Amino acid sequence: MLKKYFADLHIHIGGGSDGSPVKITASRKLNFPNILKEAAFKKGLNIIGIIDCASPVVLNDIDKMLAAGEMRELSSGGILYQDQLLVLPGAEIESREKNGGQVHYLAFFPKIKQIKNFSTTMDNYITNITLSSQAASLTGKELLKIIEYHGGIMIPAHIFTPHKSFYGRAFSNYREVFTEAEWDKIPAIELGLSADTLMADLLPELGSKTFLSNSDAHSLPKIAREYNIMELESLDFESVLKALKRESGNRISKNYGLNPELGKYHRTYCEKCETIFSGPEAVLDCPECDSDKIITGVKDRILEIAENKVPQHPEHRPDYIYQVPLLDIPGIGKKTAAKLFENCGTEMDVIHNLSQAELKDCMSSRIFQKIKKARQHDFDFKSGGGGTYGQVIF
Repeated sequence: MLKKYFADLHIHIGGGSDGSPVKITASRKLNFPNILKEAAFKKGLNIIGIIDCASPVVLNDIDKMLAAGEMRELSSGGILYQDQLLVLPGAEIESREKNGGQVHYLAFFPKIKQIKNFSTTMDNYITNITLSSQAASLTGKELLKIIEYHGGIMIPAHIFTPHKSFYGRAFSNYREVFTEAEWDKIPAIELGLSADTLMADLLPELGSKTFLSNSDAHSLPKIAREYNIMELESLDFESVLKALKRESGNRISKNYGLNPELGKYHRTYCEKCETIFSGPEAVLDCPECDSDKIITGVKDRILEIAENKVPQHPEHRPDYIYQVPLLDIPGIGKKTAAKLFENCGTEMDVIHNLSQAELKDCMSSRIFQKIKKARQHDFDFKSGGGGTYGQVIF
């Protein structure tokens, strides 16, 4: 019998539990032990992908927690924390493509030994294996072979963003880098914060891919700002892989994420006249000042390369549901969120699991009205672009 699980498969690590740096742009509080506690007991997630586990600093933290009995490795793949949170050990690698493009790929492995061996191999292609998302002197095609050799799977990350992504930075279609057989080995793609299913399904070549909506968290509070519901036969790596491949009934049944207009790279931005553009057509040059110093928006890039005029959704495509994280709701800061976690349960409880009557009983009427509006999608928003997030307006 299948059960439903909340999953966020793109979480960074800022540093080791000893303070050693891993992801320079991420919070040092974002270490392996803290992530597990935050994800399990505050966010209410059931599955997380930690994508800096190829760092020896992180591997050392994993070994310590396993030795202390705080978590255990599963024979069917993955690491189980406190018998309630499945951890998928992964890595994010930046490729160097033949056309000069730079692409971030996620790699996940069933076993700790496999990602340790992958780390040893990648040390030959990366300047500093300790740090996160380091550029490798490898193309995506070469990286796919290495990941497959070590027993892992590869997923293109934030696939449309203007910086270091498959479509946004490097290619117009998969045939520019992969053969059809190689493309078939990639079970899923990550949409990124500025895109959704309506946008991605303008590209027919993505029809066979499972879509993931993940947080790309660089701090503890940002975990689960986007997430998925997976329906699995078992809480392990093997079932997650089946879900990505849509095998034996295992599947992703819902994608939850920000409205893409809230993403910081949703529309084209002119750095000279500081304008974020809108409208139904792609903006690839600044119509205001003719400057070529622009950051092409995700929507604009998709419209540029799309083959379809309207999205063509395959039968297997789940609903994409716009969701506002608690900390993005105006009036809910860290202190208020902490009270909600203490009185009401996890973020998933507040957003999904509790009835309206239960919500009323565990929070003030002012906060209840805000969360009620967020649940009913009763709000407006200001679009983002050029590296600035949009805003939710109640």
